[in-house]
Parts: sequence; structure tokens; C-alpha cells
Amino acid sequence: MNVQEKARRRWDNVAKPLHSLGLLEDLIVRIAGVQETENVNIDRRCAVVFCGDHGVVRQGVSQTDSSVTALVAKAIAEGTGNINLMAAAADTDVLAVDMGMLTPVPGVRDRHVGRGTADMTEGPAMTRAQAEQAIRAGMEQMKELRDRGYRIAVIGEMGIGNTTAASAVSAVLLGREPEEVTGRGAGLSDAGLERKINAIRKAIRVNRPDAEDPVDVLAKVGGFELAGMAGAFLGGLEYHIPTIPDGMIPAASALIASRINPGVTQSILPGTVSKEPADRLILEVLGMEPVIHAQTALGEGTGGILLLPLLDMALRVYNGPHTFSSLGMDAYTPQEGKQ
Repeated sequence: MNVQEKARRRWDNVAKPLHSLGLLEDLIVRIAGVQETENVNIDRRCAVVFCGDHGVVRQGVSQTDSSVTALVAKAIAEGTGNINLMAAAADTDVLAVDMGMLTPVPGVRDRHVGRGTADMTEGPAMTRAQAEQAIRAGMEQMKELRDRGYRIAVIGEMGIGNTTAASAVSAVLLGREPEEVTGRGAGLSDAGLERKINAIRKAIRVNRPDAEDPVDVLAKVGGFELAGMAGAFLGGLEYHIPTIPDGMIPAASALIASRINPGVTQSILPGTVSKEPADRLILEVLGMEPVIHAQTALGEGTGGILLLPLLDMALRVYNGPHTFSSLGMDAYTPQEGKQ
């Protein structure tokens, strides 16, 4: 019997109808598999916010300019950002990582590969070597978390213009038209959305990314923080840390990671689905059912962190004393198909 089977049997010994906590039971079983123990522990948790800037912002695809990336990263580093406030309620540490911001920020973990990507409507966003370096940096960040004793990680992002890059990556890897996967990001007008879709269409036409080569797609129409997050998902599998993607942009990185190593989906926990159209499409391709449907789109890890209190409550039941044996009654058995 493997670890996941042991975890499932443990659930079945809890005094309740079988699988009556639904997806939450499935997620605890998945965590057991990642951590390689039925004694699931997520007491040490961290939200990792990968930050980067994008040259495509020059095409008018965002409501604000790239200076906002550094402002938000600074707030996160100082502990006053939206993610910090929500993380405090979930007893979660927060770490901001500079993968490629235009402006360095004190207090942000420096793993930068470049100072902002190139404008992908004019050529590749980065070189293949840079994409590979950024993926490795994301994996190294997860190793650092493992070495510091963290048992689970929310994967978030901050980068003005990165919904454009993530939508471009999604269009190529999902084989969809740009308008099918592109949303309004941080609140674009109709004209702004049209500029965004046109920029994505032009970037794909100019760069001709190879859908069969995820690193090529990442290098040509992605971003430094998307590469870092792809590495984080790969590192989660490698270092036995379950990961929770926060919305469409990390989901696009999870899709990249899954094309590099299909086994990575074993260590990813689908928490929330955002209102960005590509998010649901990606989760369906990855075979994942989200637990939370709150139409979040804030980023920074704020959607992903919503899953942690639910997992805490599920673990109270999983580890609790309310078992069939403690009540002195027979356990429920599967009844499907029986009269």
C-alpha cells in the first residue's frame, strides 16, 4: 500500500460518509503523496511572489506603467502588501523574489536574470539561455524553502504587463486564438483589451514560438517571473513541497512546467480559479478541479492563499479523534450500484 492509499484509508476511518469532504480529501491525499508520508504537515508555509517587468507594456496593454511593479514589491518586502495582510490571517510567511524587475528593491530576494524583458511584439522577450536560467532560479528558490523547513508554498506573481505574457503563452500552448484566452487583467477598457489582443497576436506572428517546445514559448512570449514560477513548480515536485498556483499567470507557468515534466501535476494543488478566461482552460488541460470559485484577480498570491485555511480545517478532521472505532460502530462501505 502506497502513501496515498494509506491517506485515503485514514480518511475512510473518519466517522463520516465516505468522501464527504470531497475535493478537500483529495487534496490532503495529494499532499501526502508529495510529502511521502500519510502524516501530512503544512504548519510551515510560505507565499512566494515572483516579480518581473515586461517590455510589452510599451504597447499600451496595461492600465499602469512598470513603476508599479517596484512599488508593490516594496510593499510586500515591508510587510504591508495585500498578500502580507491575508497571509497574516493564514499564519503564512511571505517572500518576494526579483526575477527581472526594472528597478531593484531592498528586501526582495535577488534572483534576477535581466532588468525587464524585451518587447515581445518586436522579437523574443528573452533568450533561451535566460529562460533556462530563470527556470533554474525558481527551482533553487524551492530548494531554499525546503532547507528552511517549509512544507507547502503558494506561488504568486507581481509584474505589470504579465497577463499579456501569460495569455500569449496560454494561446500557444493551448492552441487557442488570443481572444479566447485574454482577459482585462487589472481592468482594461474595451480599447485596452483590443490593444492587448493585437499585441499578443503580433508577438506570436513575429516570434513563431514552437508549441512543442515549452522553453521556446517561454523565451519568445513569456516573462522572467513566469519562468521563475515554472521552475518553482518543477522544484515543488523535486523537493517534495506541494505548490498552490494563484490564478491564471501562475497557472500558465504550471502549464509550461507540465510540458517540461508531466509529473509536476502530482505536486500542484488547484485552489482557486480566477476570472481570467485562460485559467479555467489551463486547469481543465491539467486535469484539475479548483476548490474556490471567487473570481479573484488580484495576484500576489492572494487567491492561492485562500486554500490554506480550508486545508487546515480538513486536516483537523483527518487527524481528529472522531473515528468509527472511537464511536464503536462499523465503518461505512462503498454502496455504488447496490440495491
